[in-house]
Amino acid sequence: MYSRLVPALRGAAPATLRTVGAALSALPLALCTNFAVAKAAQEKLEDLFFGAAMFEAYQENYFDAIVGLDTELNQYRSLDEPGLDPFTAHLGQAEFSVGDLELSYRMHREAGRAIEAVLKGNVSQSVRNEAAYRLAKIHYHKQQPRNALHALEMIEGRVPERVRADEQFLRARVYMELGRFEEAVALLRDLKGDESLDGFVEYNLGIAQLKAGQEERGVLELTALGKRRSSDAAKQALYDKTNLLLGSYLMEAEQLELARPYFDRVNLEGPFSNRALLGAGWVEAKAGRYDRALVPWKLLQQRKGTNESVQEAMLAVPYAYGKLDVHSTAAINYGRALDSFGNEVDTLTASIKSIREGKFLEALRRKEATQVKNWVVALRNLPDAPETHYLLDLMASNDYQEFLRNYRDLNDLFERNEEWLASLTAYEDIIELRRAYYEPLLPGLDKKFRELDARIKLRIEQRDKFAGRIEQMLVTRRPEYLARAEEQHARLQLRRLRKVMSQHPGGFTDATLQRVARLEGVLNWRLSTEYDQRLTEAYKHLQELNIEIEQLQTVYHSYVRSRQAATHSYTGYHDTIRRLRAQIEQKQDRLDTLMARQGSMLETLAIDELDRRRAQLESYQIKARFALADSYDRANELQEQRADQMKVEQHRANQPEPLPQDNPPELDAPSSEGGEE
Repeated sequence: MYSRLVPALRGAAPATLRTVGAALSALPLALCTNFAVAKAAQEKLEDLFFGAAMFEAYQENYFDAIVGLDTELNQYRSLDEPGLDPFTAHLGQAEFSVGDLELSYRMHREAGRAIEAVLKGNVSQSVRNEAAYRLAKIHYHKQQPRNALHALEMIEGRVPERVRADEQFLRARVYMELGRFEEAVALLRDLKGDESLDGFVEYNLGIAQLKAGQEERGVLELTALGKRRSSDAAKQALYDKTNLLLGSYLMEAEQLELARPYFDRVNLEGPFSNRALLGAGWVEAKAGRYDRALVPWKLLQQRKGTNESVQEAMLAVPYAYGKLDVHSTAAINYGRALDSFGNEVDTLTASIKSIREGKFLEALRRKEATQVKNWVVALRNLPDAPETHYLLDLMASNDYQEFLRNYRDLNDLFERNEEWLASLTAYEDIIELRRAYYEPLLPGLDKKFRELDARIKLRIEQRDKFAGRIEQMLVTRRPEYLARAEEQHARLQLRRLRKVMSQHPGGFTDATLQRVARLEGVLNWRLSTEYDQRLTEAYKHLQELNIEIEQLQTVYHSYVRSRQAATHSYTGYHDTIRRLRAQIEQKQDRLDTLMARQGSMLETLAIDELDRRRAQLESYQIKARFALADSYDRANELQEQRADQMKVEQHRANQPEPLPQDNPPELDAPSSEGGEE
């Protein structure tokens, strides 16, 4: 049974390296993906929209950050004078950040194109080296180590200091994927001591040394790493995994006394505790110490019954009791195991049915599971999703997590599109409300506008006429132009009298003629003597008239803008909304197809895993039934032997004391020496 444990390191190293690469692939991404974002925090923020995009990136809302940066870049490129936009201060950083964020959002193709464009552009060697490193990281994430190595070989000189350690660590992992372990060992040795990669370098170094034939050094390196302790759950999990790996390796190598301490170092509350307890028990069992093997196995037996190690411990415990000739206890434990396996098989069958009915994908789409950091583990707490208990190991694998992230991102985009479609409907409602409000008001407003327009035209005509006269008076004195209304009326009457007098010269007396002449003189005298003062006042009145006209024109332009804004708020949107709705609906159909494919893949992998677990439990049931029957037989046989032994002892106790069979020495006849005479 213990042959089912983790195989020897020599045989399992390729798989282990793949697991290590998968588990650690997210580390450089977390450390340097958002280099531009980290750099933004150190620089003065000039553009609020760029800061909003960086804020979304800090929250790991990469889609919103990409959309924000793309929008800002497109608007910036369409400006007539982009140099006046404060976004100019962040332009280079924004262009580089888009590629980083696309890589974070797993848009490898777009990120690769952006980085290749940088490589082909006229940039400094430092920028080219960093772009080559990021391109290599993309290929590594896509499990293309040869392409990653080709990209790394494009680096000339020194890479920027901020990514130097990450580039070297990536190169070492690429070498390990390609089987070039000695080169990886050399690189990883140089990286020891780097704080950002602490623990991960030592782990990979130990694996590389083991694969390179330096087994003693590899064991020492991993042993030193496994002795560490940390309050950080991720680092402690790495240390526990190291101890589990070494313990399994030494157990398979039959070095049992050396293997047990490594299992004992694994944290009992960590993710590797179940396998460590199982391994610790098998170490003692292989050494023939079954009573000591029961200690970790019985502790493991009390844990969650969906775990594979726990299920194996349910068979291991009665197995150990059987070896200790406690067959009755073994039979009881086999019976409990059978009951548990039967329940789990039924649950697995129901889980497979649940997955085929689509409930598993429904559980993955639930928001309450995705709002926590360890959302894969949180899925176990969802109601009506029993299958997630059996899929934790599968869901924790790097490949399956990629599938899950892709499915969740597709679902997120689908829901965003649904919200946008609802927003378009809301916009249409707003537009109709605006139309219903403004259209009845416009006729009355237009009438007032025409009155205002006529008034403005009259004032402008008066102003132009008045200004023309003033310009003439600046050249030639024209006092009559400055006469007031009553004076103009008097001049008109005097002109009419003169005309009448000229037509009837004998009809007027000299006194009348003198009086008319005196009135003309007085009027002309007044206009002549007050000419300068009146000209100044006229100029001031002209300025006041200009001010009045400007005010009227301000009202006029305000009305024009308001009317245009009111009209534009409900006209000209129909075609745009219809086009956007068609585009979104087209994308929805595509997203629906992609989600169906991705969901089918997730369901198939999950069902295959559950089928495997169910087949395993069914085989356990068969073994448990045979072992249960054998334990009962042995227990009955042992009980019969004990009963027979008790009867023999009881019979002996009831028998009288037997007579001596031999004569005492004194009754024996003396033996004669020699013959008769």
